Amino acid sequence: MKYTISNRDGGIHIDVTGVRDGSEQLIDAFTKCREGRCSCPTQEYEKVEAIEIQQSGESIHVSIRVREGEIIETGDIEQCLQHTGRGVSGDGV
Repeated sequence: MKYTISNRDGGIHIDVTGVRDGSEQLIDAFTKCREGRCSCPTQEYEKVEAIEIQQSGESIHVSIRVREGEIIETGDIEQCLQHTGRGVSGDGV
C-alpha cells in the first residue's frame, strides 16, 4: 500500500494505491472513521467536519474536510494511515 497526503482548501486529500486484496478492509476502516469510530492513535479526528471516500480500481481517495478554524497535521494523518495499514495488511504500510 502506498499513499500520498496533500493539503487542500479546507482539508486534506489522501490517495491510496496498491491496495489490492485489502481494499474492502481499508474502506471499512475509513468508513469507521467517517462514522466517528476511528481507532487511530491521534486526536485529529476531533477536528474533522466530514470524510468522503471513493474507490476507483486499486485506488482509494479520501477527502477530509476540517471544522472551521482547525488545521489537521499531515504527520498525524500519516500515523493514522500506518495504523490503519497494519490493521489491513498485518505489517503496516
